Amino acid sequence: MGTSRKPREIRLSTTPTAEAIAELRLGDIVYLDGLIYTAREGVYMRALEDQANIPMDLPSQSAANFHCSPAANIRADGSFDLGAVTATASFRFAKWLPEWMAKTGARLIIGKGGMSSKDYRDYFVPNGAVYLSTVGYGTGALLGRGVENVEAVHWHEELGIAQAMWVIRANRMGPFIVASDLAGNCLFERENAKIAANLEKVYEGTRPAVLKRLGETDDRSDEMIG
Repeated sequence: MGTSRKPREIRLSTTPTAEAIAELRLGDIVYLDGLIYTAREGVYMRALEDQANIPMDLPSQSAANFHCSPAANIRADGSFDLGAVTATASFRFAKWLPEWMAKTGARLIIGKGGMSSKDYRDYFVPNGAVYLSTVGYGTGALLGRGVENVEAVHWHEELGIAQAMWVIRANRMGPFIVASDLAGNCLFERENAKIAANLEKVYEGTRPAVLKRLGETDDRSDEMIG
């Protein structure tokens, strides 16, 4: 019987050194310490397309950009109430990332679902960045436990609560899984290839479907997301 290697657990600063990022391996479990800011299409368009001044000193304050919508609100007295931190799909923001990483020095891009190895090679590798993925669905409350404090909320009047730039202080926030490395390798593509190699064995002996909807296929490999 084969033995599976237990994933490494790593505490990582949100202002990581190049050496610390280079040490990360696909599948490592990461917990983050330090400032994390949320930025998605609203922030990207305001900072990159409208050329608004970014209200943080990046990357000295933080090199960690989280694609998420905090379950949060701003109280009448100006204080912040933040519970869960729910990641959103990062592929939707891929077109802004090369310019954003070059402009801000972002080295940790955090979100859900990841991107392709081509995106990692073309966008992340030249900027010395890696992708950290949330682990499964429904982890918003778990990640919220790692929020020590909300330091600031920028552009909420212009962009709204969900699209604003939330700056949070993290204390062992995670778990996140290392889904890309500095060579541009993609964890999800690697694991999908392993699964796809055994699909025919799984379906061996089953009969083809009698009734099919338009566009359906019997090619089992089409069931995997590449």
